[in-house]
Amino acid sequence: MTDWQAFTVETKDHVAQVTLTGPGKGNAMGPDFWRELPLVFAELDADPEVRAIVLTGSGKHFSYGLDLPAMAGTFGPLLAEQALAAPRTDFLKEIRRMQDSVTAVADCGKPVIAAVSGWCIGGGLDLIAAVDIRYASAEAKFSLREAKVAIVADIGSLHRLPGIIGEGHLRELAYTGKDIDAARAEKIGLVNEVFADQAAVLDAAHATAREIAANPPLVVQGVKDVLDQRDKSAVAEGLRYVSAWNAAFLPSEDLTEAIQAVFEKREPQFKGR
Repeated sequence: MTDWQAFTVETKDHVAQVTLTGPGKGNAMGPDFWRELPLVFAELDADPEVRAIVLTGSGKHFSYGLDLPAMAGTFGPLLAEQALAAPRTDFLKEIRRMQDSVTAVADCGKPVIAAVSGWCIGGGLDLIAAVDIRYASAEAKFSLREAKVAIVADIGSLHRLPGIIGEGHLRELAYTGKDIDAARAEKIGLVNEVFADQAAVLDAAHATAREIAANPPLVVQGVKDVLDQRDKSAVAEGLRYVSAWNAAFLPSEDLTEAIQAVFEKREPQFKGR
């Protein structure tokens, strides 16, 4: 297997474990993550020995989401030249590249099970929305936090979560940017089941993966393909819409303030400009 910078991949008995490794704090999603994610899943999709995939995070947390310091260059030209078409076009391409990275997980022909411990924030939630089954440890916490940093979530949560948790719960999470614990996540259907701790949730994910791997692999992949057809076109259309929306409207004083507040480790003061 390839030597990845943002992941480790191990395969045993037809089950692959993909582990987020950063290098950002809390497995934050920087340039290596976005570049490598579709390549990792393309490799596993093409491997006939792999029948199911477990996705988890290294250390205490699944992911803090987008690595803002590492990805600041993505936003800088847009904010510096917000009236010009060129930086908006480049930003649109970057959003769609990041969207395609997560969509590669959803499009993988092998079932993917997320084992979530600790924080799962922003892009982390986008990522687990693209998998098939989600398990959590009791201390896990989830947050669709983009609104708190003056961004409309554009990598898939707004389009994949309605079918998972329903419109009302999604709108509450998306409008408030609030944190929810594992018990609430299970109650609203974001996760299938909650386990005592990180070791237990990873064991459970592997147990389910082994159950899946014991079934005829082409039939399992066929079931996934049929199920995915229900929402695939609607998700694709929604992703294109939000990428264009953000390329047009994301530049704002509030976004600049949000980024500065992150670097200065303070609460932002938004003014709606």
